Amino acid sequence: MPNYLAPGVYVEEVESGSRPIEGVGTAVAAFVGFAAQGPFNTPTLVTNWSQYAQIFGEFAPDCYLGHAVYGYFMQGGGAAYIVRVGGDRASEEALPPAPEPTAILGTYRVVARALPEGTPDDLTVEVADPPEGAGEDRFNLVVKRGGQVVETFESVTTKRGKDNVVTVVREKSKLITIEEAAPTGQLARPRGGEVALTAPPPAVSAPENVSADEYVGDAAERTGFGGLEAVDEVTMVAVPDLMGAYQRGAIDLESVKAVQSAMIAHCELMGDRMAILDPPPGLSPQQVKEWRTDQAGYDSKYATLYYPWIKVFDPVTGTNRFMPPSGHLAGVWARSDGARGVHKAPANEVIRGAVALETQLTRAEQELLNPLGVNCIRSFPGRGILVWGARTLSSDPAWRYLNVRRLFNYLEESILNGTQWVVFEPNDDMLWARIRRTVSAFLVNEWRRGALFGLTPDEAFFVKCDRETNPAEGIDAGQVVCQIGVAPVKPAEFVIFQLAQMSGGTSLVNE
Repeated sequence: MPNYLAPGVYVEEVESGSRPIEGVGTAVAAFVGFAAQGPFNTPTLVTNWSQYAQIFGEFAPDCYLGHAVYGYFMQGGGAAYIVRVGGDRASEEALPPAPEPTAILGTYRVVARALPEGTPDDLTVEVADPPEGAGEDRFNLVVKRGGQVVETFESVTTKRGKDNVVTVVREKSKLITIEEAAPTGQLARPRGGEVALTAPPPAVSAPENVSADEYVGDAAERTGFGGLEAVDEVTMVAVPDLMGAYQRGAIDLESVKAVQSAMIAHCELMGDRMAILDPPPGLSPQQVKEWRTDQAGYDSKYATLYYPWIKVFDPVTGTNRFMPPSGHLAGVWARSDGARGVHKAPANEVIRGAVALETQLTRAEQELLNPLGVNCIRSFPGRGILVWGARTLSSDPAWRYLNVRRLFNYLEESILNGTQWVVFEPNDDMLWARIRRTVSAFLVNEWRRGALFGLTPDEAFFVKCDRETNPAEGIDAGQVVCQIGVAPVKPAEFVIFQLAQMSGGTSLVNE
């Protein structure tokens, strides 16, 4: 306490008795795979598709990473770490900087696509007046390559609709894309003239020779998903390109199992993230059952598996093709967390952009797979393609449901981060009371949000930190022990309505 020597009024700032616990983020994905460009083996944060495309390129041939990230953001994902494998940092640093593939055209941004090898890469985009009698906001867009006109888009407009310049160019151009560089209300017809831009180098295909070690990496050297140990924010890990390598014959099923087992081990080691696994392509319900039980045999509360593959639009080929579902499902998790909270099972949710499934599952087939922890994706008439499962791969009934495991990850990490102030405080009754108040206040808020089961806070949780949990020998060892118990909500997986006939206003069943 300061010494007061002169008469007067003094104002001081004092520390509060306890500090509130803030909830940590629950939906930050990490993707490991192949990309056309960008840094190797360096976890890189991106928060939208444009950032990913700028750093790593859009879609690399024969690779699923770009599609998984695109699906993640389409579903509602907000942040992701990307780890590009298939090379080393030294080789990436030796490359010359790529030419700028972007030019500004009024309130729009023009972006060049990667062109096939051996074709001129100098592009110009010209704005011209449409034929007489179009509206004031309409114009023609002409694309030239090597001085020759190769694409023309007539009478496009800045207004919303089928003639919108962004929509038309996205659907029809093989050379450029158009992005809005201003808010909708400030968009204007570009003035006449032309801009030049250089197409990026041809997209790099995935390496032909790849081993399981490329994906797994090493935590000390910060390679593969081993490098994700240094990134605390990650809550889910996916390796969609693992299945692309298997399809190309670069690895076999044993290597697939090795990588997925390493993913699970990584998540178990970290204790705060989930592995989202993809099944091998082309499996029937019986085959995926055999893969789950006889070949892979995974048993972990930190992993989950979704089946079957989903069909989405592929901008590379311009057709629909099947993709591993892990990236899209990570986005569904993020969307569900934002709308309802991590305690809500991320199921009965639409997969945006999915047009078909590799296998149309029946109820009987799901009855075969659901008890094994295979989360099914099903198509329902009039409702779309839905996630219809929310289980982990654990054989322990206490950790059967995905939302329970993720809720505990959230609670543990939030309490861990929010109680760092306790370290080196005097270990006495006053400290224990402050800990109880801090943790209880946090859990009350979670109970009010519907994350915990019970009509009252006393039914939902308990916090015990007193002389019983902290005997003298523990205090002498410098330890503070706080016991916390919570009752998580479980999903209504099986909804049963029991109906009975009524006769003369009296039920035929005894109440």
